Order: sequence, then structure tokens, then C-alpha cells
Amino acid sequence: MTMDVLQEQTKPVRFLRTTKRRKLSEMMTSIYQRTCRLDVNAPLQILHVVSMQLKVNLDRCAPQQSKFFSVKCTPNVHFKVTPLTREGSSPSNVLAPNSTLLISMDAVSEMANDNKLSVRYYGEKMDMLGNAILHLTAVEISLDVDADRDGIVEKNNPNKTSWKWGPNGHGAILLVNCDSESTFRKTPDSQKEEINKVSDLKDMSKMILRINGPSDLPQGYKLSMHITQTASESVRVFRPRTTGKPKDFWKHKLLKLFLKEYLMVVGKDKLAEEVPYLGGKTELQFFVEGLRFPDKDFDGLITINLSLLEPSGEGYPGKPIFTDKVMFHVSPWIMTPNTLKPKEVYVCSTNDNDAFLKSIKNLVYSCGYKLNVCHEYMNRGDRWMQDEIEFGYIDSPHHSFPVVLDSPRDRGLQDFPYDVLLGPDFGYVTRFANYEEVSSLDSFGNLEVSPPVTVNGKSYPLGRIIIGVAFPTTTHGRNMTQVVQDFLWAQKVQEPIALYSDWLTVGHVDEFMTFVPAPDRKKFRLLLASPDAGYKVFKKIQKKGFGKAEMFPGLEEAITVDDILSDEQLQAENNYVQNCIDWNRDVLKKELGLDDEDIIDLPILFKLLKHEEEEEEDVPRAAAYYPDMVNMIVLGNQLGIPKPFGPQVNGKCALETEMQSLLEPLGLKCTFIDDFAPYHKMLGEVHCGSNILREPSTFRWWNLEL
Repeated sequence: MTMDVLQEQTKPVRFLRTTKRRKLSEMMTSIYQRTCRLDVNAPLQILHVVSMQLKVNLDRCAPQQSKFFSVKCTPNVHFKVTPLTREGSSPSNVLAPNSTLLISMDAVSEMANDNKLSVRYYGEKMDMLGNAILHLTAVEISLDVDADRDGIVEKNNPNKTSWKWGPNGHGAILLVNCDSESTFRKTPDSQKEEINKVSDLKDMSKMILRINGPSDLPQGYKLSMHITQTASESVRVFRPRTTGKPKDFWKHKLLKLFLKEYLMVVGKDKLAEEVPYLGGKTELQFFVEGLRFPDKDFDGLITINLSLLEPSGEGYPGKPIFTDKVMFHVSPWIMTPNTLKPKEVYVCSTNDNDAFLKSIKNLVYSCGYKLNVCHEYMNRGDRWMQDEIEFGYIDSPHHSFPVVLDSPRDRGLQDFPYDVLLGPDFGYVTRFANYEEVSSLDSFGNLEVSPPVTVNGKSYPLGRIIIGVAFPTTTHGRNMTQVVQDFLWAQKVQEPIALYSDWLTVGHVDEFMTFVPAPDRKKFRLLLASPDAGYKVFKKIQKKGFGKAEMFPGLEEAITVDDILSDEQLQAENNYVQNCIDWNRDVLKKELGLDDEDIIDLPILFKLLKHEEEEEEDVPRAAAYYPDMVNMIVLGNQLGIPKPFGPQVNGKCALETEMQSLLEPLGLKCTFIDDFAPYHKMLGEVHCGSNILREPSTFRWWNLEL
């Protein structure tokens, strides 16, 4: 159809048939309108997006003395005049101050300016006073993402511009590109401003620009992608070079050495960029990477815009006449609880832990898991693998990978997570304390996560993060640095719980609690250290006539059961400790929706220590009196428990026997590991000296109801 074939309106203005007119009216009122003006002195070229509607005030450009008008157009152009004149009235094409012409097109153009609409103006005696002509080019433009989270970038999903949580929610998902495709000179890919390996693309989310229209746009029109200054800190967008391959094969190879195959479109210090219009029915792929995790100042939501710019005249910026946008939510960092399947175990080798290391190896290998040993040249004498790092992961419909959170403690192991763990499909994130004082509570023995729970009808299918802090009324206690707490709270999907752990010398929650899998009830048990349970065991031993049996048999610390039970100071200290644990017990019951039947009390005594540098009025803090059996590693149904060196009753350690009687009915197997000299004496245990990378949860975080 050429632009010269016009449909003249018979009599004043005649509309489409009633049914078709009603459908057109409904369509016109539901789509985005943009204002367009007419010019009786010169034809105008208008680029029109099919999903939009042009709105023209007919009176604004009408010649003086105009009283009537008529409209004609090519077949692909549809229009409506408002307000409607009552049918049968004469004339119905009377020009009024509020006469409005609504124009739409339902098919794309084959070439630029191939459609036409004209408005003729008439005087009182129907003499023509002017003719305003629009040359129209129709295109379809859609910026698309995987808004329904099925791994497919569908066309023009109506929910692509917003985010909604839940199984019936919508919105695209973005990963922080925090792994490193480089094996040498490691740097997280999010810190690089270019794509060096095609394998890096799998860590990014696809975004597709779909075009349907003529081969070229009318002169001066452009497509521009743009983001806000705030978004530029959080996202970067790449596209492939679109020039195609040179015919000369070797020339193409040479060009690849010097030209980037993927160009950055928008990102840091680059808020807008023209993108090519390829013409015809084409798709241009973009690759979107996240640059940072949700945090106190970032809710994880990112909007990317694509605008069609209309020329405003030489020397003037183009104006946007159409904008499509998409929204992403950055994947949070997610921790893995003890109930998830282990993949790899990490432990340090030091000059004094050979026997401990051998026991860990035997346990891990018997379970069929991989053991990674960090040797002294890397750990520099720092044996506390649990304290330096916490394993988690990030997830999207198209890809997921583990991400290690590096503690701000920065001791001997500080280079291990970056130099050893960071790599392809293994991400890295940390938070710097800056001006905050780092304390022992910033070590990640003080960071745990519960198994999935439901509390008062609210589901936490990924569990809840648990940290230790100072008592709420304490003014000078130690706390986890605020920057780390802010990070953990901002992830949202594992709403944190704060416990009181500052009563401990080291101050870590893993010194008095852990979780183990169970076949019944909530599918897990909370294990709590309990001085009351410890005294109950020792009194039972004494009652059976074994009061002379020794704690720490064969060691210089050996002491009889009778002496332990007669130590009133030790009993007073453990009464205080039990009160601290009971306070936490009540918090955990409330925040995790637990009953007493979901909790197992482990027989562990504590002692209070006072450091020389502490002031006289400072309250001494507690440490385990004998190896802290709650500080265990959980490998499925296999438990690696610190060997307690309890009193021997009938040839068996009474404390080991008690632990077995509590845990083995749940289908758990207890293996006791001697960590006395290399760990316990240094105020740590098996869990403190190890770490476990686990399988991610099968629950997809975006299905949470928030």
C-alpha cells in the first residue's frame, strides 16, 4: 500500500462500524498516548510505535476562521474523533476547541513514511483553508526479560516493569557477577568493565530488544538505553558487536585481537547509550550483570529503560516519544543450614593438629565427601576456618553458584577466600568495617542459620539467620559490626534473629547451639549447651558410686567428679551461664516456633575467665570447661563431636554415652574427635576449626511470600 492511497471520509466524518469502532475505542483508551501536533504549512514525519496512540488537538493548528474539518488516511491508519457528535446532527465535523483526533496503527510499516493521514480545514462556506499532512512510519519495539521466571525471555510480558514476591509473583532476576572467570590475577568479574571470556555470559541475565519495522528509521530517530545514577552503581549491560564478520577470515581473526566482542552499553559512569536499530523483524541480545548485593542503601531492585528519541532540530537534544522498561531484582546471598547435603569440607593444617586432621579426614572420607586442606603457607597459623568465612549461594532461574562471605576479622586466613575460593562459578563478597571496631563477634562462628521453619503461620523455607550480639541493656558490650548486620538484614529471605552471646569469652553462637537433622517433628532438633544437664550427668555418676572417676583422665587437668560437684564457685558460674542460655532458649523458641520437644539439652559445663586487660568492674566471660560438644560438624547423619574426656564409667566415657543416648535415636551417628590440645585449649572446637560447603536449597527464594 503506498502512502498516496487515502480513504476520504464521506460527508463530514464517518466512523467505523459500531462493533469495530467499540473495540478500537477500548483499545485506544487502554494504551499509552503521546501528544502530536499538526502543521498546515509543511508535512510532518512521525515515527509511531504500534502499542501507542497519537493524540492531536485539531484546533491548535487550525487556520483562522476554520469551522469544519475532514480526515482521510491510508488503510493501515485508524482514527477516532472526540468528543463524538450525536449521530444525525449536521454537521458532525464541526471544529471545537476540544476537538481531538486519536490515531493508531495496527501493522508495522514496510518502509519509512509509507502511511499517511491528512486533516483538511474549512471555513464557514466549506472553502478549504489548509491541509495538515502526517507521514507515518509504524514500528514495534519491545525490551524483554524473563519476567515469569521460567528461564525464557518472552515477548512483552505485561509484568516486566515491576516486581512481586511469591509463587504467583513476577519480575526478572539478576545475579551479582561476583565469581571470576580468570584463574590468574583474580578479580571478581563485577569489577571488570569488559567481558574477557564468553563463559562469563552465563552469570548474566539475558535481555532482548525485539524490533519489527522497516529496514531504517526516518532520519534523526534513535534508540537509547538509559539508567539512573543510582542504578549505575548496581548494574551493567553489555551487547554483542553487531557489525558482522568480515569476508576475509584472517581479517576477522585479526580484528578479534583488538576489538571487544561485547560492548558495554550502560553501567558505572555511563548512564545512556545509543543502541542500534537493526530493522526488519530482528532481536538484539543484551547481557545484564549485577554489581552489588542488596544492602542498607539498596533494595535490590533495578530498572533499565529503552527510549525512542525523536529529533528536535539541529543543535537540540532528541525527545523521548516512547519508553519501554524492565525491572530486575538482584539475588540475595543465601546461607545453607546443617540439614542440607554437604559437598565439601574445609579445614586447616597447622604444626600441632596432625591427629585432629587425621580424624577429620577419616570422618569426611567415610561419608563420601571431599576434603580441602588449607596448608600453613596460606593460613599463616590461623586454624579457625569457621571464623574467617561463611558459605552461601546466589540463585536465578538460569544459573546459580556458591558465594563465600568473607569476615572482616582479617587474621591469618584473610587471603584464603579470595586467593583460593574465588574462581569460575565460585563467588566472593565481603563487607569492610571501615571506622567500626572489629571484635570477636565479627568472626563467623557467630553467624549461623536455622533449618526451614514456620512461625505463627509465617513460613521461612530458607531458614533464619542467627547472630550473637551484646545483651539489649548492655552499653559497652561487643557487637557484630553494623555494616555486616546491615548486609545480613538486607537479604530479606532469611530474616535474622539476634541472640545474646557477649557473655562468652569468644562470643560466638556456635559455642552454645547448633542444629541436627531429625526424621520427625520439624525435621530437625535444636541442640543447646546445658550446664543443668551437665550437673545432672555428674550427679548420676556420683550416685552410682563413681565419684572418684576423673574428668580429663590421663591429662594434667584431671579432676574427680566429687571435686567438680563440690566446687561451689564453679556451680555459681554455671548457674549464671544457664541463665544466659535460657534467655536465648526463649528467644529461639519464639522466633523459630519451637516447642521444648524440638530442643535437646547437651551436658556441657562452663567456667568464667577474666582477662588481665579487663577492668575490675567488668563481668568475666565464659568458656567451655571441657570440650564443647555442641560445637560439632554435621555431615548428613554423621556428627563429628569434640571428644569430652569425661569420667569413665564401666570402661566408657559417661559424657559420650550420654550424647549417644540423646542423638542416636534420631538416626545420627556420633564420632568423637580429639581436639583438646590444638583447639579446646585455644577456646575453640571442631566446628570452629572447620567449614562445610553445602548443596543449595531446592526452594527458589523468589517464591517467598514477603
